[in-house]
Amino acid sequence: MNQIIMGIMAVGAVIGALDWMFGHRKGYGRKMEEGFLLLGPTAVSMVGIICISPLLAAVLRAVVAPVCRLVGLDPGIFGGFLAIDMGGFQLAQALADDPVVGAYAGTIVAATFGCTLVFTIPMGMGLIREEDHEVFARGVMTGIVVMPAALFVGGLLSGLGPLQTLGQSLPVFLLAVLILAGLRLFPKKMVLGFQYFAAGIRILTILGLAVGAVTYMLGKEPPLSMTPIEDAMATVSSIGIVMLGSLPVTELLQRVLKKPLERVGDHLGMNSVSIAGLFISFVSVVPAITMLKDMDERGKLVNVACMVCAASLLSAHLGFTVSAAPELLGALLAAKFVGGAAGIVAGIAVTRNRGGNRE
Repeated sequence: MNQIIMGIMAVGAVIGALDWMFGHRKGYGRKMEEGFLLLGPTAVSMVGIICISPLLAAVLRAVVAPVCRLVGLDPGIFGGFLAIDMGGFQLAQALADDPVVGAYAGTIVAATFGCTLVFTIPMGMGLIREEDHEVFARGVMTGIVVMPAALFVGGLLSGLGPLQTLGQSLPVFLLAVLILAGLRLFPKKMVLGFQYFAAGIRILTILGLAVGAVTYMLGKEPPLSMTPIEDAMATVSSIGIVMLGSLPVTELLQRVLKKPLERVGDHLGMNSVSIAGLFISFVSVVPAITMLKDMDERGKLVNVACMVCAASLLSAHLGFTVSAAPELLGALLAAKFVGGAAGIVAGIAVTRNRGGNRE
């Protein structure tokens, strides 16, 4: 499967390069260029936290691990509270007693729950209009409700048994319930809390980036077993290489499927922007979020519910997994597709009584 997927990405890179050489006539070259230009923002969000993740692991190992072992939990599951491409994978691997649990937490949990917690919610609340905060929160709640389906599928395909998957995922489920309750009862305070949390992650990221850069410039070893900045940059570069092909491929699929997707939108009661947003969120969550303002009410909620699990599957998350844990690529794809599809179905179901307002 890995070879097939990477072969498709390679075809996308060829299509993008040919179009780029001939002046972006079809637009695929623009997508390839966009993938390359995303290296900068991706590095800013990832490199520092990857550098500092061994230090975070040491702190959590001393504080959290003893408690986890007392109740039969693998401490590696807490690595999944960060996004897969923001140190979650490295943190889970460093904390885990069982490598299988560490792999599950660092890929499946981190690419769904962790991404939602540290990226989608803070980023979304910062980008969207205030009048869309309520529907965004309802969409997040809907996506979190169906997230156990994605985690269960991902856990089984990662090598865990059914009961082990459920047991090790218990902290995720409990925190998800708390988030649901907070968004339901105290939406404004939750928004503020997520913003503070995002600010804290950003400070750690900048700190890790600065320390990594200074030690590299001075030719010193990073302190406290931190990851060298050049190793963190190599991880980011591998993601960027995959995006050179994945973005042109996604653009091609979007064009080929335009008419069928429009018919699906008519059937489901969502406008064309809403349908396009669903497709785009599998590639990158940020443009999908910025499109919310042009979606109808049903489309907004369905898109947010979908992106809780599906966000960035065909770009950063795919690229990271191919680089760091290629044997788990099938599990990641299955989990995020199942979670995204379940989010779409649940979003349509909860908006049924509201009608499909397509204004």
